[in-house]
Amino acid sequence: MKLVFPKDDKMRITPETIYRFIYSDEYKHRKFREYLPRKRKRKRHKLGRSVHRGSIPHRIFIHERPGIVSQNVEFGHFEGDSVEGLNHKDGVHTEVERISRKYFAILVSTINSEEGIRAQKEIFDKLPEFARKSTTLDNGRENHLHYKLKKLGMNTYFADPYSSWQRGSNEYHNGLFRRYFPKKTNFKFVTQDDINEVLEEINNRPRKCLGYYTPN
Repeated sequence: MKLVFPKDDKMRITPETIYRFIYSDEYKHRKFREYLPRKRKRKRHKLGRSVHRGSIPHRIFIHERPGIVSQNVEFGHFEGDSVEGLNHKDGVHTEVERISRKYFAILVSTINSEEGIRAQKEIFDKLPEFARKSTTLDNGRENHLHYKLKKLGMNTYFADPYSSWQRGSNEYHNGLFRRYFPKKTNFKFVTQDDINEVLEEINNRPRKCLGYYTPN
């Protein structure tokens, strides 16, 4: 609407207004929620994954991360996480570059540190050095071998426990990914080609933060 009506401030609407309309007592019987990505019967608070109790070697928390990363003025800083499948055994490792919002996802057979670092190397090995400076991760068991990214010239940082908002770009993109592969998906029946098709759609979505250009 901002592109079609750039000078008409009346031609605006926020997502929250749409949600209030859909879930209002007056209109909820019309089930407009069926048009939402997750089709929830009511709005609910998001819950994060549990934090792994084991000690993560050489962990540096986000508070020691250089301020230039948060300012989004330097290309090559990522946020990473895992999307878990059925019974939390398999899934996908994801990374998103903070400035371009370019999203990457690699299938992993098991949610563990060996598969996690393999997926990260597969993502970052293909990038030039200037495009891989750091990644900020959660405290899951799959990130125990994060220090091996040093060989690629990358620094690694960790968000505070139960603070997914500190990796907001990754959380948002994992939400997009879940629209195609909802919770309890059995990734044993998903191929990397299937995931690549989804990535192509996600990376070709126009973004407000990019002036309505796409990550690609």
